[in-house]
Amino acid sequence: MKRLNKKTGIAIFTAVMAILAVIILVYHNPLANPQDELLKKVIACVLIVAAVIAFIRLYDKITVLPVELYQNRRLIWKLAKSDFKKRYAGSYMGAFWAMVQPVITVAMYWVVFVIIFPNRTGYASGGVEGVPYILFLTAGLVPWFYFSEALTSAMVSLLEYNYLVKKVVFKISILPIIKIIAATFIHAFFVLVLLIVAALNGYYPSLYTLQVFYYSFCMFVFVLALSYTTCSVVIFFRDLQSIVNIFLQVGMWATPVLWNINDFPMKLQMIVKINPLVYIVEGYRSAVYGKQWFWEDFYSTVYFWIITVVLFGIGALIFKKLKIHFADIM
Repeated sequence: MKRLNKKTGIAIFTAVMAILAVIILVYHNPLANPQDELLKKVIACVLIVAAVIAFIRLYDKITVLPVELYQNRRLIWKLAKSDFKKRYAGSYMGAFWAMVQPVITVAMYWVVFVIIFPNRTGYASGGVEGVPYILFLTAGLVPWFYFSEALTSAMVSLLEYNYLVKKVVFKISILPIIKIIAATFIHAFFVLVLLIVAALNGYYPSLYTLQVFYYSFCMFVFVLALSYTTCSVVIFFRDLQSIVNIFLQVGMWATPVLWNINDFPMKLQMIVKINPLVYIVEGYRSAVYGKQWFWEDFYSTVYFWIITVVLFGIGALIFKKLKIHFADIM
């Protein structure tokens, strides 16, 4: 894959952003508060303009990573499978252990919130009426486990493969995505578990369920965007691992994984939705039992992808700036 001519690349990106801005401006939700909707339109357009300006100024630096990932796609797939196998090599039960811990975690939360405190959380109050809490809980934990596993493993990918980092000819930019793909293999199993739990509770797969693939892709890209920053910084600041682990512990409670966002006032919901993970977690629930298409939550979809693209651009810049020092530090 050859890099596009700079003028062509900028023209395509600007055109796409312009079309998106027009769609945002003409979109109207009759159920929304006019002032809130106007605020969302203004914020979205400001972010789009900022993204276009940044893309034009930093085109050469930002586009390096996507090109390298595409050019090495076969090697990435091969190394991802190898990484997954290596992780559980020497263990009699292999990848089974990667699946046991999250399943036990779900079971523990279910026992606490359904068996011990059944009157409080037996059902997902405020959501779809009659949705059992075990389904509500599983639909929230499955994407969170994916996020946690993918982010932590991608963050230390350069440290783990430090012998490759020191090789001049090796494209080290592919290492984070290798870890994320390996985490995706485990995630696929948990998606299956989620669908089984849904079926046992009377929610069978439908066309809406196909959105699980979309939201999994959203999580994949979002983690990839974060990983280029974290894997670069952690080489110089090893304490970042502990900080991220604390963030993940707090983040699970700050994200509507165990609790229902609809139980809170609308203004507080808007604050919570600043967290891009809310879009994905709620998306999994919509796909499994909510019966809602992702484009129906228009502003959240636009917001998520703008934030993700911005984070990817920032990560690409940080990675490019720091990678010349990686081998020396290691």
